Amino acid sequence: MSAKNLSTVATELIATSGKTATNVIKAYRAGGELMVDMLNQRWARAMRQSRPELSAETAKNAAAARSAFTSYYTKGLDVTAEGAEQVVKQIVKVAEAGVERAAANAALFEVKTGVTTLNTIARATAPGAVVLAKLADKIEEKSASLARKLQTTPATGKRTSAFSQRRKAA
Repeated sequence: MSAKNLSTVATELIATSGKTATNVIKAYRAGGELMVDMLNQRWARAMRQSRPELSAETAKNAAAARSAFTSYYTKGLDVTAEGAEQVVKQIVKVAEAGVERAAANAALFEVKTGVTTLNTIARATAPGAVVLAKLADKIEEKSASLARKLQTTPATGKRTSAFSQRRKAA
């Protein structure tokens, strides 16, 4: 295997890692949205229970406060998630460019000097890089699955334990 092939594997590994990071960010966003939904449900339940004891002005202020908290939290969640996604895109872009440049420089070095040490190293490390790339693909698949699951989970306000989830699955 040549340095070019190793660089291809490295580039694929970088792209897969970027996808995994993006999936984690999506899961973070979805989890934050679920939390907002759950908190809004609890707030509404608490307001229903205490409404008879509250004045109209206090209830109005409480509703305005809930709306403000939700708005600020949601905006913060969006800003941080979008910012993190942009950072990941830039890191992937720079890392891929670095691998491309390193591969080009390695090939040029070998042509100019006639020394094939870099090609030998590339052949020796390529099988490990392929195994690592396969592992990264599996991690990316699992992170995508988690992000999809969080995005489609209804906010019921109830937590279920891992034990009850396994009983339901069995």
